[in-house]
Amino acid sequence: MIIKHINEPRLIFGAGEHICPRRGIFEYGVYDHRQATRKKDVYVGGVGTSQCNEMLENWIERCKGVIAAPSDAKQENLRLPFTGFTKNSGYKSELFFSSDLAKTIKNSDIKDLIKISNRTERINKAIELYYENIKFLSQNRHVDVIVCVIPDDLFKVISSEPKPGEEMLDDEDSYEELNFRRALKAKAMHLAKPLQLIRQASLDPNKKGDQQDDATKAWNFCTALYYKSGPTIPWKLKRDETKGTSCAVGIAFYRSRDRQTLSTSLAQIFDELGNGLILRGTPVEIDKEDRIPRLTETQAYDLLKAALSEYRVALGTYPARVVIHKSSNFTKVEIAGLEAAANDLNIDTVDFVTVIDSKLRLYRDGNYPPYRGTLAQIDDEKQLLYTRGAVWYYQTYTGLYVPQPLELRIVKSEESPMFIAEEILGLTKMNWNNTQFDGKYPVTLGCARKVGEIMKYLKDSDMPQVRYGYYM
Repeated sequence: MIIKHINEPRLIFGAGEHICPRRGIFEYGVYDHRQATRKKDVYVGGVGTSQCNEMLENWIERCKGVIAAPSDAKQENLRLPFTGFTKNSGYKSELFFSSDLAKTIKNSDIKDLIKISNRTERINKAIELYYENIKFLSQNRHVDVIVCVIPDDLFKVISSEPKPGEEMLDDEDSYEELNFRRALKAKAMHLAKPLQLIRQASLDPNKKGDQQDDATKAWNFCTALYYKSGPTIPWKLKRDETKGTSCAVGIAFYRSRDRQTLSTSLAQIFDELGNGLILRGTPVEIDKEDRIPRLTETQAYDLLKAALSEYRVALGTYPARVVIHKSSNFTKVEIAGLEAAANDLNIDTVDFVTVIDSKLRLYRDGNYPPYRGTLAQIDDEKQLLYTRGAVWYYQTYTGLYVPQPLELRIVKSEESPMFIAEEILGLTKMNWNNTQFDGKYPVTLGCARKVGEIMKYLKDSDMPQVRYGYYM
């Protein structure tokens, strides 16, 4: 076994490079601030009670200025002051919100919802109540993204807690079959306005508890709004300019809401700029012995060809290389179908990498786990990569549990094992819903799983949006 360490991948911003999204935006501005197509004015709609909308307005006004880091912060790089969302600061844009862009839900309607004893009826009524107001804003107001504020008392009766522990790629869905957030986003998807759901407690300056500090909260909230307002790119990965164009595709599976009869394939493709394109495949068979869903050769062919066609529409050409990530082993049939699609489109290189949670652990001296970026090469086809762990830049480990490395199984690749690991570590930094850069999964798989959680609520006749901003 050979143990190495991969340096933290660098990100490109408007006027410079850095490893940290927050520091990069703070110092150099968002990557696309010179692009004519981006949103310089972000109009935010709001749906909630009168008090919730007032709190949202106060929070957005506060986000327009600098928000100091906690005075007792021990890790300065982890608790960076918020730069402010203005045209003169890192986002080079301005947020707009007013009572004209808000729809008010009556307190009496919330009380009536809470009284409903049947959980399914209660959540369905809540979805309908918010949806009607989202629909009005989408059709009658100029808004780029809509924030739905959930009152504390309503949140308590429509939410369910996930089981404790670190998330796993192959976890069973830990929520109830009817999930308010997922179902609402699916129902409103055809309106073509991304949603941001937030709890009233998160907007209350008097409630601290176990919440994030205000500066961190503002970094995540504002970056998500900026990306969802689209088409925008807060940052992009620095790549080796000597290599040809490359794109990453994630293939995952999700169960239908009844979990009984079918599982549907899903491909998520990320281009050179990190744009996510969401595609829904066809139902697949589940092996009766190991319960693992697998694609047929035709399904694999159709899925990749459709994904790469979307890539061509976005960038005007096909990539020179495609790397395919999957959270289960590739079958010979799947590889044959995927390679056939690539060959028909004259793509030179296709790499196949299985990414799964490993049961193995590495240990280092002291109180902290291995550093993020620690790579243990078992052989040319198998290696362990710590994407979560102690972070030198933060001077701490930010997790609550013992970190679990990823096992990378290189099925077929023209690139070296080190290159594959570096690429995956870089893709863990491409989640614009979180500005803390030590994510566990590459965006191809981590986000694909979350996309599937919403996709299961769409009907076969519904057309899913292709931008990832609708699923965040």
